[in-house]
Amino acid sequence: MHKFAFKMNIYSVKNKVQRQLEIRKIIQEGNVHSQDELLAALKDNGYELTQATLSRDLKVLQVAKVPHPVKGYVYSIPAGGEQMVSSAEQIRVNYLADGFKGLQFSGNLAVLRTLPGYASSIAAVIDQSNTWEIIGTVAGDDTILIIQREGISKNDLMQALIRIMPKLREKL
Repeated sequence: MHKFAFKMNIYSVKNKVQRQLEIRKIIQEGNVHSQDELLAALKDNGYELTQATLSRDLKVLQVAKVPHPVKGYVYSIPAGGEQMVSSAEQIRVNYLADGFKGLQFSGNLAVLRTLPGYASSIAAVIDQSNTWEIIGTVAGDDTILIIQREGISKNDLMQALIRIMPKLREKL
């Protein structure tokens, strides 16, 4: 079951943020008046989730129902909702930084140790940041191999990681 869930991206933190962005987009594009309608639209766009998960997402996004002349009430994203997603993204990234245990170097390689289960999520965040100093990562369960560009110092790499996950500053 776990391999299936991993392939479907069910356990992915990234998927949560993407899903919430999709919810915002659907609500802003149309007059969605029910969770069933929103669930159907999300399913059409490749997102499988439960009504309970959708309810939590709507709460995080601070979605409200407002009067509509034809449909009765429709969902609406309040002003500043966009900032909520970026705040949620920052909370997620800093949460991942809590899994950080240590960093060691060898040439242009760095080994980042994490708590069990954190490595793949942290590596995904590092890879998606497209940080110039880092060519790529390889993740296990509690270890990430970071391949840095030639000529990049240990300090340059640490600063790049801090830019990606500011909470790492406390631990490096």
